[in-house]
Amino acid sequence: MSPQRRTALVSVLAALVLIALKLGAGVASGSLGLLAEAVHSGTDLVAALLTFFALGVAGRPADPGHPYGHGKAEHLAALAEAAILVLASLFISYRAVSHLVGASESNVEAAWYAFLVIAVVIVIDASRTLVSLRGSVRYDSPALQANALHFGSDLAGSIAVLIGLSFAAAGYPGADSLAALFVAALVLVAAARLMRSNADVLMDRSPAESDAAARAAIEEVDPPVELRRLRVRRSAGRHFADVVIGVPPGAAVGQGHAAADRVERAVQEALPESDVVVHVEPRAAEELIEQVHAAALEVARVREVHNVRVVTVGGGIEVGLHIKLPGDLSLEEAHAVASDVENAISATLPNVVAVQTHLEPLREAAAGERFPDEEAVLAVVREMTGEAPREVRLVRTDEGLLVFVTLRVGGDRTLADAHAHASEVEERIREQLPEIADVVVHTEP
Repeated sequence: MSPQRRTALVSVLAALVLIALKLGAGVASGSLGLLAEAVHSGTDLVAALLTFFALGVAGRPADPGHPYGHGKAEHLAALAEAAILVLASLFISYRAVSHLVGASESNVEAAWYAFLVIAVVIVIDASRTLVSLRGSVRYDSPALQANALHFGSDLAGSIAVLIGLSFAAAGYPGADSLAALFVAALVLVAAARLMRSNADVLMDRSPAESDAAARAAIEEVDPPVELRRLRVRRSAGRHFADVVIGVPPGAAVGQGHAAADRVERAVQEALPESDVVVHVEPRAAEELIEQVHAAALEVARVREVHNVRVVTVGGGIEVGLHIKLPGDLSLEEAHAVASDVENAISATLPNVVAVQTHLEPLREAAAGERFPDEEAVLAVVREMTGEAPREVRLVRTDEGLLVFVTLRVGGDRTLADAHAHASEVEERIREQLPEIADVVVHTEP
């Protein structure tokens, strides 16, 4: 027999002794408080039996029909216990209120043996609460934790009954019913807590603290990996984690397996004795290139990014790229921009181990400078629209001269009309200036 089941068996025996003591003294003295405590102990007996058998089921190894084991049997037992406690508390409440409002007569007799039984019960309640609490902490068992909670409520209820009997002996018989009502309230509170906590487990609600601990552990894995999905659930004190990670494109099977092993060890260190399954997915090279592009272009003064290369080396990623910066920058300023680009890429892709940038100047037309080509563009726009464009900008690149034109179009015109008009202007500029590399026409109302 496992240590957990031995602890549960002690609870069963203790519940039997308490039921006999409380029921005998309650019937003899007519104390509703003692009878309520006897009913409460009866529910504890059922709960302890459920826990005893549930721990036996939960301890069975996994099988084809239950590949995750039988740990949730403990939580099902705890829910059954909560339902029984609710019914018992409703019955106790009904009897107590009936006595207090005078619908039924209370014939409580605060005899000496009633006080003796309560004293014995308090000692037993205190000891079994401590035993179950230690067992729940040692074995991380929700069923034993539930027992400790209810035995603790029994202790509080027994003390309340002792106070009620003391007042009844002093000539206040209603105090016994008040004590019984207090016991019923304790039962309802305990049942509500049990239902909430165990329903969360049965519904596979992710424990927030465990999820955060697993994520933090994965972030510390070296070399770093991309965490694509993490799902954590808990059952019978054990965690189950499903992890999906992304590895660099071109990584060998052995490298992917090694990354999965590192992640598994990290999660198990954060969540001891957890069951961890890691799925490895390769990252698409096109996706990485797009992320490199986006990260580099977010850096101020970067005008163009091209010739991006992504290479997998030793489980990590090395990135090479060409960036074009304003030609009037000093080398020191250009180097600072390149460092910012490297930092931005490393922040976007944690598994990047090296970034190499090639710097190129981009010559832009100076503000207010006029070129024959610009005058030709202005002439074409005036001819077709009857007015000058809002803006004309020319940029010299290795591919040739780029022309950016901004046109004014009536705000009541449809998007289709505006697009057709811009296309006509673009085609006419190409016809007049075939040496231009590209034309981009933007329309504004």
